[in-house]
Amino acid sequence: MRRKVTVVGGGFVGSTTAQRIHDAGLADVVLTDILEGVPAGKALDMAESGPILGSDAHAAGISTSAGDYKETANSDIIVITAGFPRKPGMSRDDLLKANYDVIKAVVEAVVKLSPNAVLIVVTNPLDAMAQAAFKVSGFPKSRVLGMAGVLDSARMSTFVADELKVSVENVHSFVLGGHGDDMVPLARYSTVAGIPIPELISQEKLEAIVARTRKGGAEIVNLLKTGSAYYAPSAAAVEMVEAILEDKKKILPCAVYLEGEYGIKGLFVGVPVKLGAKGAEQIIEIKLTPEEKAALDKSAASVRELVNVLGI
Repeated sequence: MRRKVTVVGGGFVGSTTAQRIHDAGLADVVLTDILEGVPAGKALDMAESGPILGSDAHAAGISTSAGDYKETANSDIIVITAGFPRKPGMSRDDLLKANYDVIKAVVEAVVKLSPNAVLIVVTNPLDAMAQAAFKVSGFPKSRVLGMAGVLDSARMSTFVADELKVSVENVHSFVLGGHGDDMVPLARYSTVAGIPIPELISQEKLEAIVARTRKGGAEIVNLLKTGSAYYAPSAAAVEMVEAILEDKKKILPCAVYLEGEYGIKGLFVGVPVKLGAKGAEQIIEIKLTPEEKAALDKSAASVRELVNVLGI
């Protein structure tokens, strides 16, 4: 039986994620959206690219405006991108509560039909939405993940490669913490061809790269004027999908539920995780300096503040 991935939310992030999975032939794809016609149209467009790209993956699109998710049944992975963008006059708490309602409705619907799936949450504010999906689903913590660290690390790697004029394949960056301004880019654990980047880049330039990484999403929003990033976020989600489907045992920074690791308990925070067929198969604990630990604690506190607003 061919593997199956459902992508909930047919906007730019969701449809690009579905397209990348389909084009690579990783799995059959079901794209859902509350809009009528849009997911079906995008799925048909993807399917018609199959003969050109050599992908036999099946693509289907369904409208869930009536709450019907039956086409998603027996999915191996469910990637959730659905949610509201922040609009003028909307407070952070307004956005938080609106997207919580979306996550709650979606998760309640999909887990009944795919009780063995792995959930990957992309909806912002990401760490808090992952926590919501975990609570609502009742799934074990290994099968609920948040996509953030892969994206943030990729942004840092882009800036490092550009500064040093080297291949991005040589660069391995490492970003922990929540997906926001308090994320923790760890230069000490980031390398170029195995060489720690503090040995190659001046402290001043390194601090600028760290600052730009933290503001990476906002930089793109400011350039686009309307909308936000979707190429890199979709690529990050697909790297996680592939690691799980192919049982790669690949270590990636992901938002997972911590129960004492790094001194953090009862909270989704980005840390290095081994991803395989069972989802998050191992949380990797690394040694942090007092300054790095303080930064991670600050990031976790920001996530906890959002979680407390939701009462979860």
